Amino acid sequence: MGESLSEADQKLLDQIQLNLIQGVGPRIRRNLQEHLGSASQILKTSRQELLNIPGIGTKLANAIIYRSAKSTAEEELKRCRENGYQILSEDQDHYPTLLREMPDPPSLLYCKGSLLPEDELAVAIVGSRKCTIYGLQQAEKIAGVLARAGITVVSGLARGIDKAAHQGALKAGGRTIAVMATGLSHIYPPEHQDLSEEVVNQGALVTEFPLDQAPVAGLFPQRNRIISGLSMGVVLIEAGRKSGALHTARHAYEQGREVFAVPGRIDHPASAGCHDLIRDGAMLVRSVEDILEGLGPAKTPVMTAQNRQVHTPRELSLSEFERDILNLVTLEPQHLNEIVQSSSLDSSRILSTLTILEMRKVVKRLPGGYLVRATS
Repeated sequence: MGESLSEADQKLLDQIQLNLIQGVGPRIRRNLQEHLGSASQILKTSRQELLNIPGIGTKLANAIIYRSAKSTAEEELKRCRENGYQILSEDQDHYPTLLREMPDPPSLLYCKGSLLPEDELAVAIVGSRKCTIYGLQQAEKIAGVLARAGITVVSGLARGIDKAAHQGALKAGGRTIAVMATGLSHIYPPEHQDLSEEVVNQGALVTEFPLDQAPVAGLFPQRNRIISGLSMGVVLIEAGRKSGALHTARHAYEQGREVFAVPGRIDHPASAGCHDLIRDGAMLVRSVEDILEGLGPAKTPVMTAQNRQVHTPRELSLSEFERDILNLVTLEPQHLNEIVQSSSLDSSRILSTLTILEMRKVVKRLPGGYLVRATS
């Protein structure tokens, strides 16, 4: 990249270089940062200082000290820019807010496509690669309804349920994000190359792994924490008791995300993991309304693609007229008469709709005839 590196480029280059070192995973990196600070400081640390850090052995210390030439990181950044890929770091404003809440967020997020503010309203759909026709139908249907409601669908680009979830969102004209366990140069499985391009056109491919990372079994559970981390909740469809999708549910619980499970046949092993989750407290999914009802409030109000400010996903299931009436209600308590007088619409329709909104838990009634918009 030459001699005219900006301070920001040099900082990013050091982060890429650390990310390229084999053996420096999310928890090791977090440990190094807690003891030494930034990637730049870690790379300047002596071998002995590294060995003094708990959990850092001789092999890893040597890997950091005798790292590949700097040009490796420079070449990685150059290739990304030539191909139009973004590399987002934790300290950048447009790094996904929900990921920052994780105990071990990816230090870098490689992105092909676009991540938008409205993607903060996201739900993950995951499940088995070896699934039934029923599972595929439900994944595509649920993803489509969520996408039409304005929810971004997150999944892992894998065969089976993941593929159906992405396709459901795409067919509905919604947004979808595929979290990969490989680098952007390695679409896996390879037969999903065309699907990956469709995802890019209506969302993004994202990964924490360097461009040339090939598929390795152990990296799939690691990426699952990002699938749940990008989402307000995770929906499991046809996860057997040994399904990798259960890792995503575990990460979701650890991250404070909601976990939903779609029931299947009680005598079919494909749904045994989902039934276990329901038994242990996961929310039963009978329809998309159960998902919207079960999701917690957005951390901050989110503007959708239709320029609607959403405080809780329940609002996404409202009709156009119901949304218009909801917008009359503010975050500060207002008297019912004041709300009715603020609109030229028929007062009886406003009153009946406010009652419906109260039943849908998007409006709260307070003592003395006051109403307030619900945010939780």
